[in-house]
Amino acid sequence: MLLAVIWISYCLVHSLLASNTVKKYALQVLRTNYKFYRPAYSILAFVSLGLLLWYHFLITGSYLFHWNLRFIPGIILSLPGVIMMIVCIRKYFYELSGLQALQNESNKNTLQQKGLHKYVRHPLYLGTLLFIWGLFIIFPYLNNLIACLIITIYTVIGIELEEKKLREEFGDVYREYSKKVPRLIPGW
Repeated sequence: MLLAVIWISYCLVHSLLASNTVKKYALQVLRTNYKFYRPAYSILAFVSLGLLLWYHFLITGSYLFHWNLRFIPGIILSLPGVIMMIVCIRKYFYELSGLQALQNESNKNTLQQKGLHKYVRHPLYLGTLLFIWGLFIIFPYLNNLIACLIITIYTVIGIELEEKKLREEFGDVYREYSKKVPRLIPGW
C-alpha cells in the first residue's frame, strides 16, 4: 500500500510541477531566474524517481504467476519500448532537461511530426508502457504490477492533459496532425 501511495504521490507532484498554472506562478515569482525552473524540475524528477525506484526494488515478494516462456513476450515488448524511450529521450534531452532555457531566452517549442511521431503522437509514452509491461511479464511481482497499473493510469490521464496543452500551443496545426496520426497505438 505504501508503494502505491508513493508512486501516486510522485505522479501527482510530477504533473503539478509540469502544469501551466504552476509554471506561470513560477514565472511571476522567479522572473529572470525562471530559466532555472526547468533544470531544477528535471533534477528533482530524476532524483525523486531514482529514490522511488530504489525503494521499489527493495521490496521483494513472490511471483504472481509462473510461466517458463515469459521471457519471450517480455523481451518482445520491453526491447522495442526501451529503444523508443532512448530515441525520444535523445531527441528531447536538450529541451526536456531545461538546458535550452539556460542558453537562450526564447525557447519556442516546435511540433514534432517526423521520426517516430509519424506513427504515433506520443512515442515516449508508448515506449514507456511497452517497457514497463514487458518487464512485468519477465518479473511478475506484485510491486511491479502496482507500478505498471499506476504508471498506465497516469500516462492515460497525462496524454489527455498533454493533448490539451498541445492544442492550445499549436492550434489548428496540432488538430490536423492529430487527425492523421494516432495517439498511442500505430495504425489505430
